[in-house]
Amino acid sequence: MVEKLSERKKENEPEETLYDQSYRLTNEEARKREQGRVIIKGKDIPFQQSRQALLRYLLHQKDWDSVAVPNWSVFINRIKVHSGRHVHQGGICLYVLEGKGYTIVDGVKFPWKKNDLILLPIKPGGVEHQHFNEDPNEPCEWIAFHFRPMGNAAAHRLEQREEHPDWAKSK
Repeated sequence: MVEKLSERKKENEPEETLYDQSYRLTNEEARKREQGRVIIKGKDIPFQQSRQALLRYLLHQKDWDSVAVPNWSVFINRIKVHSGRHVHQGGICLYVLEGKGYTIVDGVKFPWKKNDLILLPIKPGGVEHQHFNEDPNEPCEWIAFHFRPMGNAAAHRLEQREEHPDWAKSK
């Protein structure tokens, strides 16, 4: 008589549902944030001349995987004479750290000084703006806080209309 050997088949793993995926990914993301950088040393980040301004990016998209709080762009703009002029959807807060100047938003002049908050409105088609320093002997500085998911929801685009005066010299 011949004995029949039977193989036990491995049971199929239950398929990961979308809820299970969301649960897993949410918790993986939370663990990543808990281990992310908490302090960013401004002194370790140099200013960089761009077509828009002399900027120090404290928090940039390229850093989001390594920081405790992603999705923010935070940068300092140092203005000696004036920035470039550009258009985007707005929704950005600019806190003036030093100096005195003004910003032209869609042709309207808004003066500001140290400790003021500049709010760029959200508008269909964006807001055209440019920043000016009123003291040729002292640069002014402001820091920008831009929550990128809000910008993404508003279809944030950027159009450079006039370059910073030092941009061509820096190339």
